[in-house]
Amino acid sequence: MLLPILAIVAGLAALVWSADRFVQGAASTAGHLGVPPLLVGMLIIGFGTSAPEMVVSAIAASEGNPGIALGNAYGSNISNIALILGVTALVSPIAVRSQVLRGELPVLAAVTGLAAWQLRDGTIDRGDAFVLLAVFGGLVATSIVIGLRRRRDALGVEMEQELEGHAMPLRPAVSWLLVGLVMLVISSRGLVWGAVEIARAIGVSDLVIGLTVVAIGTSLPELASSVVAARRGEHDLALGNVVGSNLFNTLAVVGIAGVIAPVTVGPEVLRRDVAVMAGLTLALFVIGFGFRGPGRINRWEGGGLVAVFLGYTGLVVASAIGD
Repeated sequence: MLLPILAIVAGLAALVWSADRFVQGAASTAGHLGVPPLLVGMLIIGFGTSAPEMVVSAIAASEGNPGIALGNAYGSNISNIALILGVTALVSPIAVRSQVLRGELPVLAAVTGLAAWQLRDGTIDRGDAFVLLAVFGGLVATSIVIGLRRRRDALGVEMEQELEGHAMPLRPAVSWLLVGLVMLVISSRGLVWGAVEIARAIGVSDLVIGLTVVAIGTSLPELASSVVAARRGEHDLALGNVVGSNLFNTLAVVGIAGVIAPVTVGPEVLRRDVAVMAGLTLALFVIGFGFRGPGRINRWEGGGLVAVFLGYTGLVVASAIGD
């Protein structure tokens, strides 16, 4: 039991470190290649902060642990909205000024609806997975067009400031990109092994481990980057980390896992986990879109999000103990 716990702790620590280096390297490399800051903020950061979920879920699915793959993706989405945005709003209320982000919020709600519809039969088969990846490809293409055409947006301005503040030469940027990617794979492999061993030892499903320990752990990069961005007044960047990550998780992470191995889960996933994820996504759309002006997530709303996260985590743990 001690060795799997050490594998999880070491894997999470290495995962957070490698994800940070990967994102920095990828963003700086993109900047050197002339990629517009808005496009970096929309795609590169979203991909980088979801890289831990992608690698962990791909490894879990390939090794016959689909529960970890799906739990990691949906659990991370719940953690991103309820824990990360909640804590970030408590630190500094989030004002949504970016028109691009306001446009992505209803897209995220629609994508979450698609995920719920696909799970109505308790299975993500390869056909479902290819649909998710096709939608993901369409969103990437749309983001590229928007990023190239819309030069001035609040998210792009904040991303440009961030790139200037963390500028690095091209060679170190590429080096950190590659080192971060390699370490992501190594740390994810150790994390999945430790999670599976603990699930077997305490008699709970790998889905529960994926929804809790693995999901929270792989969301730590987003938590750190969002809190730091909010403290600097980069509110759209803080929200963009979460929205981009959730889009990548729902479409690419689940899609890749489903292509590798079809995912079958019990009805409680749709009733409990997907329902909570959908409810939080709808709440984020309502409070973040700003129908009567700029969207804003205040401290009261942030506290409410954290309370939902604590209640949901308690429910998952209690149901696992009850089983």
